[in-house]
Parts: sequence; structure tokens; C-alpha cells
Amino acid sequence: KYDASKRIPQADLEVIYESMRLSASSINSQPWKFVVIESDAAKQRMHDTFANKFQFNQPHIKAASHVILFAYNPHYTRDDYAKVVDKGIEDGRTKAEDREQAFGAYAFVDLNTDDQGNNASWTKSQTYLALGNTLHVLARLGIDSTTMEGVDSELIGEIFKDELGGYVCEVALAIGYHHPDEDYNAALPKSR
Repeated sequence: KYDASKRIPQADLEVIYESMRLSASSINSQPWKFVVIESDAAKQRMHDTFANKFQFNQPHIKAASHVILFAYNPHYTRDDYAKVVDKGIEDGRTKAEDREQAFGAYAFVDLNTDDQGNNASWTKSQTYLALGNTLHVLARLGIDSTTMEGVDSELIGEIFKDELGGYVCEVALAIGYHHPDEDYNAALPKSR
């Protein structure tokens, strides 16, 4: 249970966002999109995505400081990877004359793409690497979180269509601070 009166400081948010941006992915593909929900209006839209199912996660949406949608590109293409290669050239990671050679790594995408161009299971796995990295950073910052696969991906896709732009969200992350008196879980020992 989150304390709705507590917000994550901007300095910590910047660390969190940078950790997401710098997350590792196979061939540096970065086949993800992160949508940060913080305004009351955006939280209401996310709250509305629980109309049909998974209502047990709904209370987190308005009480948490922020909610982050972790979305993946289900049809990652050579053009998508070209943006990564070109950014690598711009940043000095790859020499301009080695651009075509850099596409050799794209073979990993081909290995995970079906005849219809779908590589969602591969791109979703890459996105979970970013999620895991984010969870670690949150723990180090002393910020509480709730990973929610109990979300209605279809309804999120409809309500956040413009923000997602064809990407698919099957997991969201509520972040904030637990309620000091009402969060039963906070007092329990970790058990792994």
C-alpha cells in the first residue's frame, strides 16, 4: 500500500530515468518504450484500464507517486536497428565507415523473427532486462515498487494508443513509498 502524500524527488527520478535509458539489451537493440504516468489525469486514464480485470492492482495507480509502462516493439525491424547504429556513429561508438558491418549483429533479430515479422517474445525479453535494472536502482534508492503483469494490455493499448505508437505494454511498474501504517508487507522480512 502506497502513501499517496509522498512523491519521489526529481533528483531520484532523473537517476531512475537514466538507469532505464542505459539498460542493457541484446545487440544494444533497445526495442522498448517507457511511458511515465504522473499527472492526476494520466493516472485516471491508467486507472480506467482496470475496468475489466486485475482490479487488485488498481489501487496502486492513484496512490503511487508514479507508474511506468514498460512497452516493447513486437515488430522490430532493420530500420529500427539502423537508428541504434546511426546513434552509435553519432556518439563515436561505431566508425561511419563500419556502418554496414555493424548490421551483422542484426542476425540475432532474424533468429527471433517469424515469417510474419513478429519478434515480440524477443523484444519483450529485452524490455524485461530494463525492468529488472530499474527495480535494482529503485531498491538502492530506497523507493518501493510493485511490478504488475496484472494489467489489461489490450485496454492499455487503446487508452494509451498515442503514447505507445504500436508498442505493446504487458507490464507496468508502480513506484513510490509504502504507507507507514497501512502497508502490511513492509514489516515482513524478505524471504527468498
